[in-house]
Amino acid sequence: MKTVGFATLGCRLNQVESQEMRALVERAGYRAVDDGEAANVYVVNTCTVTSRADFSDRQAIRRIIRANPDALVVVTGCLAQTDPDALARMPGVDLVLGNQEKYRLPELLGSLVRRERPDVRVGRIADARHVPSAPVTRMSGRSRAFLKVQDGCQHRCAFCIVPAARGRSRSQEPKVLMEQVEALVEAGYGEITLTGVDIGHYGWDLVPRTSLAALVAKLAEVGGLRWLRLSSVLPAYFTPELIHAVTTIPVVAPHLHLPLQSGSDRVLRLMRRPYNTAMYRALVERLAAIIPDLGLGADVIVGHPGESESDFEATMALVEETPLSYLHVFAYSDRKGTEAAKMGDRVAAAVIRGRSARLRALGDEKSLAFRRGLVGRDREVLVLEGREPEGTLTGLTSNFVEVTFAGPEGLGRRFATVRLTEADRRGARGILEAA
Repeated sequence: MKTVGFATLGCRLNQVESQEMRALVERAGYRAVDDGEAANVYVVNTCTVTSRADFSDRQAIRRIIRANPDALVVVTGCLAQTDPDALARMPGVDLVLGNQEKYRLPELLGSLVRRERPDVRVGRIADARHVPSAPVTRMSGRSRAFLKVQDGCQHRCAFCIVPAARGRSRSQEPKVLMEQVEALVEAGYGEITLTGVDIGHYGWDLVPRTSLAALVAKLAEVGGLRWLRLSSVLPAYFTPELIHAVTTIPVVAPHLHLPLQSGSDRVLRLMRRPYNTAMYRALVERLAAIIPDLGLGADVIVGHPGESESDFEATMALVEETPLSYLHVFAYSDRKGTEAAKMGDRVAAAVIRGRSARLRALGDEKSLAFRRGLVGRDREVLVLEGREPEGTLTGLTSNFVEVTFAGPEGLGRRFATVRLTEADRRGARGILEAA
């Protein structure tokens, strides 16, 4: 029996797709191994969001080849989609699979052998019209389940290569998703996060057309589901129906991630983002006013071509004035093949580093203030598995705060009530009240 190991780089969606491939190969009779265990075949699921990511992909591939000279190596994911020839030229690579072709992994493993030149199976992602179904009932090594509801993106943001790697937006059928949620809950997962590239666009391509709001309402009916969480959703997708869904359906977690990227309307236009700062501000303030203790995150890119000092100060001001509880700050770097990479008016690397440090510091202050606001209160948490030394557990609150506390073994993937007792820059701590 062939054994298969997986190495995943990049985003949450890549992690989900590695779990899907793992489930597919296991269903076909192969054995998927855990990290650190030797395998006959290694599958490297790559990222290409930045040039730095490409470099990390190649490093990971070379490490696996050096450590496992007799194993066969399959490379898939976004770098495989955008630059398959470069990967095929790497010594030790045996098969290159595009983002749609990765779901053919089980059938291709049967004929996988070492060849003089690697086999390359990469189709035109622009022609993809469906999301392959790969039911997952176990998330290896994870307490939380993630469900891919959508792939691809309709937008053409100036800094982003994702449409070239993922194709146009396409949605999974609601019936398939309902069955997967039911199976995950049956397997013991009380929290499920809906993920994709652009999940706010969910359902626009289906016949009959549906929406993310309708999907959330339908999945919330599954008995035994405790928390339904949304991954990143663009502000422009928050229709009255979606606002109603996230503010009134009890199982929807009080945690949202709304990418900002810049607090300057001028830079947002350069980025080709489909919203402005007034829209963003109004939405986050409305949501925070309706949802108690809303955990609210945002992505920000620092140093996009054309960003002036006043543009950056506008970003600092918007972050300071809005009820954000955490930030993901990214220093801009060129990505070959994007519009931004061809723009003039570059921001110096030292300036980008300085601005990034200031924004991260502000994000840390916002996060600390949010955590301190929960001290002295009881919160339900999902206990995460394998995160801390013996006798110490970590729980994740519905509003996305990690809390460490003393507790017995065997609580992983279960819900418990914890009283938060303190919060500082290291995190939040609490006392177990009930499990």
